[in-house]
Amino acid sequence: MVTIGVDLHKHWHTAVAADERGRRLAERTVRATPEGHLELLRWARAGFPERTWALEDCRTFSRRLERDLVTAGEPVVRVPPKLMAGARRSAREPGKSDPIDALAVARAALREPGLPVARLDGPERDVRLLVDHRDDLVAERTRIVNRLRGHLHELMPGEGPAPRALGRQVVLDATQARLAGIDGTVAAIATDLVARVRELTAAIDRLERQVGTLVADLAPSLLALAGCGALTAAKLLGEAAGIGRFHSSAAFARHNGTAPVPVWSGNAVRHRLSRGGNRQINAALHRIALTQLRLTGAGRDYVAARRARGDTWREAVRMLRRQLSDEVYRRMRLDETARLSVPVTLPEAA
Repeated sequence: MVTIGVDLHKHWHTAVAADERGRRLAERTVRATPEGHLELLRWARAGFPERTWALEDCRTFSRRLERDLVTAGEPVVRVPPKLMAGARRSAREPGKSDPIDALAVARAALREPGLPVARLDGPERDVRLLVDHRDDLVAERTRIVNRLRGHLHELMPGEGPAPRALGRQVVLDATQARLAGIDGTVAAIATDLVARVRELTAAIDRLERQVGTLVADLAPSLLALAGCGALTAAKLLGEAAGIGRFHSSAAFARHNGTAPVPVWSGNAVRHRLSRGGNRQINAALHRIALTQLRLTGAGRDYVAARRARGDTWREAVRMLRRQLSDEVYRRMRLDETARLSVPVTLPEAA
């Protein structure tokens, strides 16, 4: 079996084939175009009947090649960039070049079993794109609102809108009406900013409705979880990028940073808080946990039980996030199974 590591760039891709011991067999550089991808595939098929592709997981540059290879029936695994550093440091050849990086990708794939297997993008990518676009628009609106507040304070000191009120159309209408009676450059700029905030708010609301419709079809079980709204469910769907790529709830917890990290030696078994993992999923789980604490239900009862055992509030919420990770995994597997109509044995809820 040959592993073909690929170092990916905007205009060029460099592939290096390595045997099972990580020794370089051959290399090829092609253009990052569909024609170049076809040339690379022909080269691999001609020289290596049994092969696995290992691509550096930089989705912007790897997505098209990954899709072309998977469509052609090729086995592809994704190698996190952090794994390449160790492979480069342990190599006998010094320096950094595209062939060296491609060989490091192949050796990392040989060294690390259980890497994510690439597959064709599903509806989860559409959800992630929409959520990311909404987040960008919200950030842009916040920036413009901050500028607008500065101008309104100059024009109407002490009479500006209440905090977070400039996202409401009725407040924007009232602000625009007041600005219409004021002359000067500052008032003209503020009027333009009000119009921009109005446009962004309409776009954000439209995206929220679109995301809500998609999530209702893709994840009804996840939406039924107490404290999980449409935007939080969309964030979980998009960031997980297909829950089926995690072989267990423990793997999902390790991915999102809710699983503790072992830091023990000898007989003293200890763990510490994980600062790694997907922080977007971790933040979504934290929002669900905080919402459940305001509700009457299992989450609130669980934290109360942990507090009674001597845990601090932070420790109890941390444990609740870990429990929610398992429940989210179970519900997402249910939703994915129902959508794909593939029978699978699911763990029972904790």
